Formats: sequence, C-alpha cells, structure tokens
Amino acid sequence: MALSPDPTMQELLAAYPGAQRALFRNYHIGGCASCGFRPEEKLSEVCARNDGIAMETVLEKVRESHEQDEKVFISPSEAADAHRAGSTRFLDIRTREEHESVKIEGSELFSQDLIQQMMGGCPKDTALIIYDHAGTRSLDAAAYFSGHGFANVRALKGGIDAWSLEVDPSLPRYSIE
Repeated sequence: MALSPDPTMQELLAAYPGAQRALFRNYHIGGCASCGFRPEEKLSEVCARNDGIAMETVLEKVRESHEQDEKVFISPSEAADAHRAGSTRFLDIRTREEHESVKIEGSELFSQDLIQQMMGGCPKDTALIIYDHAGTRSLDAAAYFSGHGFANVRALKGGIDAWSLEVDPSLPRYSIE
C-alpha cells in the first residue's frame, strides 16, 4: 500500500505496523485513550483533529519509521540459518497458551523473570530474535531490548506464522480473533 492520507488507521497499521510507534513518538497520537484513534478513522482525519498536523510531515515520519523497522526484521530463512547455527536466542512474546501449543524449538517464553535475568546478566551483544504470531508486536519488544543496550536484536518478519509457512510446515498454523 502506498502511503497517502486516504487509508483508515486499520489499513495503515496493517501495511506499516510501526506507524503507531511513529505517531506516538513524534506527535503523542495513539498511545493511550486520550490520544487514541478509531480503526475506521482516516489518517487525514486523525491529523486534522490533532492540531492540523501537516500530512506531508506525518507521512515522512511513518516512512522513516517503516524503513527503520525493515532493518530490524529478519526473514524466516535467515532466522532459520541462525537457529541451525545455534548462535541466537529466540524469544517468544506470545501468550503461554500459544507458546505451549506451537513454538520454534528451543525458544523461550517472554516473561518478567526472563526480562530480569536478561537485564541482569545477559551480555548486551547476545543475538536475539523475537517473534510473535504475525510479526507486528515483535518490533515493539525488539525496540525495548535495543533501548536497553542490546546491540543485536531482530524481529521475525511474519512471526511464527511465516516460520510455519517458509521454514517448518510441520508447525500448525492458527488465527487470532
């Protein structure tokens, strides 16, 4: 989807998952109830009711954010190579139920205990690949670890769903409603 003022926020976020982070970071839009938006609202409407923010500037910030996100993503095939080499920790940020039903072998379920362990004693150059169901929330987790000094953090593009399609078809696919 080409960036324009016309898509609904739902369409924009589906095509550019990092757009909400970019909007919040730059304009305090979309991070809480007081600055939120409805999925069916058009981007132009959101900008108009937030002090008439210039669309060109907003689109540029979303584009820049998307380009940065693309650098964080790792393809399922590249991640599989790292997995086979055994040089990377895989962190699963889905729910415990999702993790127990289908997971990448050797991955660790993201939890408060794991965060404390990693922040307290994990070398900051440890290679991390973070995954979720479809590859949208993993960018936020990757940003969190990068922001805490981890230098080699990637997010699995397409999440475990893409992994099951491209790397390990024996893993069952599922949808989230």
